[in-house]
Amino acid sequence: MFERFTKDARAVVKGAVEQAEEAGARYVGADHLLLALIDREGSRGSFALAALGLAERRDSVRAAVGEARRRAGLTQAETDALAGLGIDVTEIVARVEDVHGPGAMSRDERNAGRWRSGHRPFTREAKDALTGALRAATDRHDRHIGDEHLLLALTVRPGVPAEVLADHGVTYESLTRVLYGDGEAKAG
Repeated sequence: MFERFTKDARAVVKGAVEQAEEAGARYVGADHLLLALIDREGSRGSFALAALGLAERRDSVRAAVGEARRRAGLTQAETDALAGLGIDVTEIVARVEDVHGPGAMSRDERNAGRWRSGHRPFTREAKDALTGALRAATDRHDRHIGDEHLLLALTVRPGVPAEVLADHGVTYESLTRVLYGDGEAKAG
């Protein structure tokens, strides 16, 4: 599958690994793929994100991903569902952080001691996003897998990346409209 990845898609995967390393994470997650995607410039995916106004809101995306990490990767929808059951995730996070320090519930391994450099495996969610990118390319009859396909895959898979993107106005529908047109400008 990776032989079909474009230079831009490969750069996103490498960028996700770097994002995980910078965070001190033991694994590369789908959230790292999202952060790597928003850092890209000059690609189809970055064009689509800019056209949807996300380029100016990178800090907001980073903050939303950071908040989800603090909640142990729970989406806001999951947090709201738990609140409906009488479970206050914000209170739980606050109590855990009081005892164990800030970010104790995140997957940031700096809180658990030093993590040595080296190979970081991809989480199931990240692997699913890569497989979803292949599916998106196949559905479009594209011979390559570009960063735009990775982006499309993140919008359809339930989880933090899809929720953060949707909260910032980036959905599968809006991306396909920008990338492939419907009488509108298309990403080059």
